[in-house]
This record gives sequence, structure tokens and C-alpha cells, in this order.
Amino acid sequence: MKKLLLFLLIVSSFAAKAQKIDSIYFNLYTDSLKKGVYNYINVDGKMSNGTYLPLMADEVVFTSSFGRWEGNSLVIDTASKIDSVVITAALKKRPEVKKSVTIYVKKVEVVPVLKTEKELLDEWTKKGKKKSE
Repeated sequence: MKKLLLFLLIVSSFAAKAQKIDSIYFNLYTDSLKKGVYNYINVDGKMSNGTYLPLMADEVVFTSSFGRWEGNSLVIDTASKIDSVVITAALKKRPEVKKSVTIYVKKVEVVPVLKTEKELLDEWTKKGKKKSE
């Protein structure tokens, strides 16, 4: 009986110290979304002790006015003509804890000109010859 009482006391002390998420915040890495790529949406949870914890898609439900979700990443179709997307994140265990943000979509896409395989091989061959000389 004493062991059971001691066990219950230890378990209840851990439960009392367990932290819960008080609120959530967007911690965005960019000021705009890009079309055709995975736009990672970072959400942090503020714990009851004041610390912050990054949250993943298994803890948060993501919704948006446009696009499709893959985990924490929002993908916007390249053919879309939208100017912005409203994103909402809500805790799965406590849906009343949620936050929304409007993020604009980048209008001018800079498409880099990539070198062909032949151009790369020629460049590497030239560099190799210079080093051996």
C-alpha cells in the first residue's frame, strides 16, 4: 500500500509540473509566399512557464484560404492569380487556441537560368586542368 501511495504521489507531482500551451504564434521565415514551392509555416507555442516550443502538424491543424497542405508546408499552384493567403493554425487538443495571419504571395518570380549538364562538365574540366598545371 505504501508503494502505491508513493507511486501516486510521484505521478501527481509530474502532472502538476507538466506544461501546457497557453497561446500560439507564427514565426515566419519570409514576408511572402512563393508559388510552386513548399512554404514552411513555422508556429511556436508559448508554454505556461513562458518558454516557446516549435509545433508540428501533428499538434496543429492548418487551414488556409488557398493552397494545399503537406505537414507544416503550404503549396500554392503556380497558375494561381491570388494576392494573399489567410492562414489559420489551431491546436488539435485545444481548438480554441488559434491564430490567423495574412501572408502575401510573391508577384515577380525570379527564375534562375540553370547551366546544362554539358556546361557544368566543361566548367569542371577547365577547373581540373588549371589545378593540375
